[in-house]
Amino acid sequence: MLLLGLGLMGVTSCGDDDGEMPIPAEPGETGMSMSYDLGAVNNSGVNGTVRFAALDNNEVKITISLSGTTAGASHPAHLHDNTAAEGGGIAISLEPVDGATGMSETIISAKDDGTPITYDELLDFDGYVNVHLSMEDLATIVAQGDIGQNDLTGMSTAYDLGEVAVPGINGSVTFFERVNSQTLAIIELANTPDGGSHPAHIHVNTAAEGGGIAVSFTSVDGTSGMSKTNIAMLDDGTPITYDELLEFDGYVNVHLSMEDLATIVAQGDIGQNDLTGMSTAYDLTDVDIAGVSGTATFEERINGETLVTIVLTGTSFAGDHPSHIHAGSVAEAPGGILITLTSVDNQGVSKTNVISNDAGDSLTYGDLVMIDGYINVHNSASDLGTLVAQGDVGANGQ
Repeated sequence: MLLLGLGLMGVTSCGDDDGEMPIPAEPGETGMSMSYDLGAVNNSGVNGTVRFAALDNNEVKITISLSGTTAGASHPAHLHDNTAAEGGGIAISLEPVDGATGMSETIISAKDDGTPITYDELLDFDGYVNVHLSMEDLATIVAQGDIGQNDLTGMSTAYDLGEVAVPGINGSVTFFERVNSQTLAIIELANTPDGGSHPAHIHVNTAAEGGGIAVSFTSVDGTSGMSKTNIAMLDDGTPITYDELLEFDGYVNVHLSMEDLATIVAQGDIGQNDLTGMSTAYDLTDVDIAGVSGTATFEERINGETLVTIVLTGTSFAGDHPSHIHAGSVAEAPGGILITLTSVDNQGVSKTNVISNDAGDSLTYGDLVMIDGYINVHNSASDLGTLVAQGDVGANGQ
């Protein structure tokens, strides 16, 4: 027993003399994390998330989890500067996504240029993530998503873009709010021709009035019918937030091409000029030219103003046809001009934004639908005596 005890002491002593240190534990997560969506690009069918997790050694674990990847593939991934709509250089290189698992895990404490970056700084980073098809084809993106301050809040507002000069081209423009109060603007159009490029802008005023360019969008791609633009300021450098865009006095034009800006393919009012859905239509009938018929429609805007649209059919409408809202009713005519409308064009259409009468008195939609009046459409400026169409409106048209 004595000899056995001495032997055991000898073994214990030998272990102590080796001086072996315990293996350090892997850095653990602190419990603070943030995930961002990665959407499919180029019809890849690949999508998922990127997750930032704070570690207890002040490093950050970045985990990409994707579905739709293929075994045997390897997808390079990077964190880029700016928004995905703007594009930007690589800020942080991530471990490639393994096609078999759809996973990538990277531990970082600095950008590629050596600048330290913390978890909190990543949550405020002006950037986005790209996942590429392969090292040989970095130009093809399979998944992408904005991160940090560029992440979307979930708030959005969509506006219709109606066809204008090219039948069938129509769609919408949607404004998405970012965490930093900037705006992602996405235009989506149907029936644009493959290979085309359609310049697009936000203009000041209503479409009925016309106005100068306030914001230039990325041109709409004819093949996809899409355009994505990050809006942080007007073209003149004035900052503008998402909330301010929703109050903007403007409209959107999408043009046929850079060489033919005069041809508008889609158009729609935005911001305070958007329509509430409240409208009243009045019949217009022929007077001196048989067969003419149509309508005058009053539509309420969010700001209380009124879009007045006249649409006539039944005869040739070559030239412009002056139009007015007169005082009184058709039965009491003639009455004085209360409001001068935009002349009816050679397509039989007139659009006018009404905010006041010709005397300068303000008029809301509510005022206009109760006005004591009627509409006259004349043959021409040189032949006001010949009436093309006429009809009671407002209180007289109920």
